[in-house]
Amino acid sequence: MNFRLSSEQESIQKAAAEFAQGEFDKDVALEHERKHSFPYEIWKRACELGFIGIHYPDNCGGQEYGVLENVLVAEAFCRQDSGLGIALSHADSTAEMILRFGTDEQKVKYLTPLCTGKAISSGAFTEPDHGSDIRSLGTTAVRDGDDYVINGSKMFISNGPIADFIIILCQTDLTIEPSYRGQSVIIVEKDSPGYTAADVGEKMGNKMTPTGELSFSDVRVPKANLIGKEGQGFYQALRILEEIRVEISAQALGIAQGAFDRAFAYVKQRKQFGRRLIDFQATQHTLSELMTKIETARLMVYKAAWAIDQEQIDPMLISMAKMHAARVAVEVADEAIQLFGGYGYMLEYEVERFYRDARLMGIFGGTREVQKNTIARELMK
Repeated sequence: MNFRLSSEQESIQKAAAEFAQGEFDKDVALEHERKHSFPYEIWKRACELGFIGIHYPDNCGGQEYGVLENVLVAEAFCRQDSGLGIALSHADSTAEMILRFGTDEQKVKYLTPLCTGKAISSGAFTEPDHGSDIRSLGTTAVRDGDDYVINGSKMFISNGPIADFIIILCQTDLTIEPSYRGQSVIIVEKDSPGYTAADVGEKMGNKMTPTGELSFSDVRVPKANLIGKEGQGFYQALRILEEIRVEISAQALGIAQGAFDRAFAYVKQRKQFGRRLIDFQATQHTLSELMTKIETARLMVYKAAWAIDQEQIDPMLISMAKMHAARVAVEVADEAIQLFGGYGYMLEYEVERFYRDARLMGIFGGTREVQKNTIARELMK
């Protein structure tokens, strides 16, 4: 077994880290945090250098890499800044649905602008009354000639208010039992009549990525916007959620490492009682425990991404990686604040923001309870 990244993967990791170090200015990040604004200019530069959609086809502007390379970029970005990292790595939200199941025409039309900094995507699965349970949907899409007519609503949708197109899971067969066998995935463009998106309002963290409530009132879209086959949406969503969860795991991993980096640098220079904090054994033990947790999360996240690239998708491993990395991110960020003391509670010292962004990781893309259900189900087989 070879646990080393290839030289090419190491180069991607290094390039992503150098880009983030050069572009993720602390003051700019604070400005976006306070304004709750998406970092468009930094995102466009990331697109120009090929970091966004690195795993998409080259004829769409991608670089033909895999999920692991995409994970390396997300980790490096979030390590440098949690808010900017999440915003950039999630700018092509759920577009893997088009990558894995879309037609060649759909891939060129929708993936190309994602890679070239001309569009942002959003995936709309969650509904106000159903949460993580996508087996039951209230949003419907009824065939009318060569179109689908969509009605319903979606809630807590990342990028919803700024997305140029939305990949929506809806019910196309209203009579089939169980109902999830009649779900389909359809692309809705933002200027479609009857479609509206509203920001959900103030959030604890993740403030640079807007979260929306989407409404569809007799929204008419052509049948050419159907992704894959009608009635296969539920199964397609389960497949794509695996990739989404691995990326979120990488974001959590980056947040954990970033919080650790800041705490480590701080305790090396901060003095109390005439000694540096790092010279106290209690501090050394805390750092040792945190680094051990980070490394175990990294092993799981990388393995889960590698397995997808080998077409050996392991739902239990993916759920373990997401649940564990999310928990580690919160624990490391929490201890980082403790090591900073009162300064850690202040916005300008970053670790409190890392903590707030880390807390989302256990909810984002499926709660930890959902991950436990998946792990238990796989164990029971």
